[in-house]
Amino acid sequence: MTLTRRTVLTGAAAALVPGRVFAQGYRITEQHRRILTAARDRLDRVQSLVWRSDVVGLADFALPSALPRLHFADLEAGQVHSFLVAHGKGSDPDHDGFLKRFSNEPNSEATSRGAYVTCQWYDGKYGASIRLAGLEPDNSNAGARAIVMHPAWYADPAMLQKWGRLGRSDGCFAMAPGDFGNALWHLAAGRLLFADRLGLG
Repeated sequence: MTLTRRTVLTGAAAALVPGRVFAQGYRITEQHRRILTAARDRLDRVQSLVWRSDVVGLADFALPSALPRLHFADLEAGQVHSFLVAHGKGSDPDHDGFLKRFSNEPNSEATSRGAYVTCQWYDGKYGASIRLAGLEPDNSNAGARAIVMHPAWYADPAMLQKWGRLGRSDGCFAMAPGDFGNALWHLAAGRLLFADRLGLG
């Protein structure tokens, strides 16, 4: 995919993002400080390839799917908001909730590590979804593999009550339907999403 400002900012999410702010009543923790530092570091590495630098998404796959491990680091406000996110079937063949491996290979159904830029909003199989473009060799096939951010029933907290872990995607970043509006408002339209075993706690 050839990235242009038009490609990234096309769609409803681009129009919606600027006006919203995260919920108030915020208290910063030491973990939040680590996340904010990691977000700034990852952003510095790809600054020229993203169009918006206010919020960075970090998916910390060192954690199991039962824990909130998708962090939205608001670098302007100095705040972090964390959400559940599913990983791919090919990354967790035993379905025990832990990511075992990353893959960029087509048909692997695995999650890919590395830096992505969020692109336009579109209406997909699961409803409103966000296209992603991989910025590194480890996720260069994101477009061809249709790796996106989307809401999914199997990423809902109700899955934890029943199974103790989330369901698995085909490699996409699947969030709870009730949380996905936060991605549309705060992470779409040219921002950085970075995925790896980050060990941020």
